[in-house]
Amino acid sequence: MEFADPAAPRLSAPLSQHARARMQQRGIGAEVLERLLDYGRVAHDHQGATILYFNGAAREKIVRDEGARTKRRLDKWQDAYAVLGRDGEVVTVGHRTKRICRH
Repeated sequence: MEFADPAAPRLSAPLSQHARARMQQRGIGAEVLERLLDYGRVAHDHQGATILYFNGAAREKIVRDEGARTKRRLDKWQDAYAVLGRDGEVVTVGHRTKRICRH
């Protein structure tokens, strides 16, 4: 019988081992990932995966729903993104260095 790690973040989407490692390596916490899942703009990579990232509208919605204080805490991670597989599992996370192509 396997028990869940009590220190592991409780998220609305399952995490792959790769995503857990990347979260730790890249300093992207569970709060940032949860906000990406809740508010992130959706783009498709045309290979079956979904990319979630913060855009201006997402940041404005965070302010409306949760207040400016939460937005200020998340400002450091405004370039964060998450990739979801076809099954809805978070495959990886990272920081954008280029624009996300949306066509």
